[in-house]
Amino acid sequence: MSDAFVDYVMELLGPFGTVTVRRMFGGHGVYLDSLMFAIVSGDTLYLKADEMNRVEFEQEGCEIFGYARKGRRASLNFYRVPEDAMESPELMLPWARTAYAAALRAHAKKQAAAQAASARTEVRPHAAKPSTPVKKGPGRAAVKKAAKGVKHAKSAKRK
Repeated sequence: MSDAFVDYVMELLGPFGTVTVRRMFGGHGVYLDSLMFAIVSGDTLYLKADEMNRVEFEQEGCEIFGYARKGRRASLNFYRVPEDAMESPELMLPWARTAYAAALRAHAKKQAAAQAASARTEVRPHAAKPSTPVKKGPGRAAVKKAAKGVKHAKSAKRK
């Protein structure tokens, strides 16, 4: 992957906002406001997709991002950018917007799931109940000793 291509992607996305790029797993993640909405891999730009915008990418014939994982083919919800969108920032802008919207939706889902998990594990105080003393029975050793005594008493009666 060439740094020149990453620079070109940054130029294309310039009108979209202050975009940052971070190296990751042999490629680059492209971020806006700390949300990854694109991946650069092998001199190819892929944009985030979900159930709301996937059809747009599929209608343009864009391929899904895939990679080898443990000897198998894995894919992520990122699609190759249409060729014409790579020609100018104006043509890229609507695609960047739809990808960022998908990233926002994914982030919102993650936050909602984390809040739900937190609510399930949260310790809730119970209403105060009047405390009643707990009666403790004999300990385990005392029960065993008493049981031995019963056995000895039974065997003495048999004789």
